[in-house]
Amino acid sequence: IRKEQSSTRSHLLDKFIKDFLQPNRTFLDQIKKAVDIVCKFLKENCFRHSTTKGRGGWSTAKGTALKSSSHADLVVFADPLKSYTSQKNERCNIIKEIHKQLEACQQEKDFEVKFEISKWKAPRVLSLTLKSKVLNESVDFDVLPAFNALGELKSVSTPSPRIYADLIYLHKSSDALGGEFSTCFTELERNFVCSRPTKLKDLIRLTGTNGYDSSCPGHLGPLPPKYALELLTIYAWEQGSGAQDFDTAEGFWTVLELITNEQHLCVLWMVNYNFDDEIVRSFLLTQIQRTGPVILDPADPTGDVGGGDRWCWHLLAEEATEWLLSLCFRDGSGCPIQSWKVPVRII
Repeated sequence: IRKEQSSTRSHLLDKFIKDFLQPNRTFLDQIKKAVDIVCKFLKENCFRHSTTKGRGGWSTAKGTALKSSSHADLVVFADPLKSYTSQKNERCNIIKEIHKQLEACQQEKDFEVKFEISKWKAPRVLSLTLKSKVLNESVDFDVLPAFNALGELKSVSTPSPRIYADLIYLHKSSDALGGEFSTCFTELERNFVCSRPTKLKDLIRLTGTNGYDSSCPGHLGPLPPKYALELLTIYAWEQGSGAQDFDTAEGFWTVLELITNEQHLCVLWMVNYNFDDEIVRSFLLTQIQRTGPVILDPADPTGDVGGGDRWCWHLLAEEATEWLLSLCFRDGSGCPIQSWKVPVRII
């Protein structure tokens, strides 16, 4: 795919995405069936006496899934988790219980499960591979227990600043990592992405392949999460185009240019939190002064998915520099295309 993509002319990029990156309906149905199987199992076997809900944070729910990626994150809002602190303290026990029930049940059901046991003393996630008679192939899952911080949040409303103030207080007063509780806000993350135009989601698919090919040097170190590239792509589109229909090559070029300027990146959105609340404002001012790249999760102000020097952005930047020389940034006449004018810092 990488070779095919680099040799594709700019005016044919949309066809490349359709042929090589967009998943078909059969694939999407398979992922949905797998999610339904796991959710039903959790409800009937692990949380039968509770109102626990399982909600997918997988890329198919956001509309950005790649054709060859059979993986889903399933966030489980479990009743015993009443606060951020209880999530931190109790999720390990919930993971163990889910693991135990799956092991006891898999021989009796029409599915089999393989587990990847976390090496951490207090794991945050249960990784498993699901095979079922109704699935054509296996699907990998990460099951993540979480505190339902948002409650029954309506789609048109924004979270109370108190929700984020409590989160920031815990983040500053304990050893909680930035973004450790982002699972609590998975619906906000999903809504932020899935509400975007279809063509922008296709651009996200395209930029998500940059540097993540198994033959790329990026695998010599920890790469930034793909969610960071999703957000960077959305930022490039918002600042540079904003149109439902746009030139894919111009958008791709713009994102790659931003990646090559990774040390100067500072990006955030005021959709779920803002500077109105004093606690949140003070924290945000601290966040945007961090060493770049800074890309704040629009659902969680403690989650800097840019990560500063925590991730090997320089490896993606090297890949991006090579990509900028490829044929996909030449039009049908062989002339170079133009990028959008987008600032590396929004504030």
